[in-house]
Amino acid sequence: MRRLVAGGFVAALFVCSEFAPAAFAAPLEPVASLAAREKAPLLDTLKDLVSIESGSGDREGLDQIANLIAGRLRALGGKAEQIEAGPEIYRMVDTPKQIGKMVLARFTGNGTKKILLIAHMDTVYLRGMLAKQAFRIDGNRAYGLAIADDKQGIAVILHALAMLKAMNFTNYGELTVLINADEEVSSAGSRSLLTKLGSEADAVYSFESSRVDSDRLSLTTAGIGAVVLHVEGKASHAGSSPELGRNALYELSNQILQTRDLSDPATGLKMNWTVSSAGTNRNVIPAIATATADVRVLRVSDYDGIEQKVRERIKNQLIPDTKVTMVFERRRPPLEMTPASEALAGHAQCIYAEIGKELTIGTIAEGGGTDAAFAALKAKGPVIERFGLRGFGAHSNDAEYI
Repeated sequence: MRRLVAGGFVAALFVCSEFAPAAFAAPLEPVASLAAREKAPLLDTLKDLVSIESGSGDREGLDQIANLIAGRLRALGGKAEQIEAGPEIYRMVDTPKQIGKMVLARFTGNGTKKILLIAHMDTVYLRGMLAKQAFRIDGNRAYGLAIADDKQGIAVILHALAMLKAMNFTNYGELTVLINADEEVSSAGSRSLLTKLGSEADAVYSFESSRVDSDRLSLTTAGIGAVVLHVEGKASHAGSSPELGRNALYELSNQILQTRDLSDPATGLKMNWTVSSAGTNRNVIPAIATATADVRVLRVSDYDGIEQKVRERIKNQLIPDTKVTMVFERRRPPLEMTPASEALAGHAQCIYAEIGKELTIGTIAEGGGTDAAFAALKAKGPVIERFGLRGFGAHSNDAEYI
């Protein structure tokens, strides 16, 4: 049962939380027994999910896994549909030409509260990698590509819902499940729906994996942005007439140097140049140069400040007659901690204590982003991350397991 504690915990949270006040007296044992019974089926589900290659740009694989997930949600009694990304796509440098469909399912109960459960089906892996990384179980670990990030999250949602169905538990107004297909490319097509659904929910649970060393919930994560700088100069022969050129690499270097000190440890803002390229040939003054900086913020409002500072700095140019342009990508907002999230997380700790386990609550922002942050942008209730199983090795091709 140890490997399924998160799935049992989610069902227990539905049964015991403030969102189901009439069920306070419900005994714990049915939940524990059902969690134990769901272990083998959950592993079977994981095998099915991991065995479908579903990279963010692999529309064929994403369609296949979306069909599987929608079918499973319908079998559990949900009204499931598959939704194409609309015209409001926030396009970035790595946005796929054709984004995979989202799976949305609704379960209607006889209570009043609305709960949103979210996870993602897309992965960072390329088609063909599955042949060398098939699903396998070794001792207390289940291995496979994207098993931690985030196919376990889909499986936990499915089997928590199966447990609720087995208990005939319907003391909620509506349970909504959204599984998107573009999380690994910053949710370009699903962010607006995540925000809309989050604004309608009384609580949002996101099912990214917990840390491998502890059962853990996260109340805050950093936001992720990017600065993409593009310099246009003029090519000329580097040996016979360099003075006729306008060196885009020199200008790019100038821009990087004069924007290298914009991080602010006091507010958690980080901006670091990470990728650059310039030129085409050894003996040609480069006419084109580009660079990308990684940006992390802890407050949504910090995006405006850092963007404005960069735009001001790049007005100072070193090489005359070069053109410097900038794109500022708001790839993900931060998930900001709220009193409502703290209160529900504290309640979760009480439930964990009742089953003799310890639950850690993360209140310091982590570096990675989360779809929960989109859901939280207009949310009035708690939004909590890491309801998944313990995981390790996300984005690695030889060690990912839960």
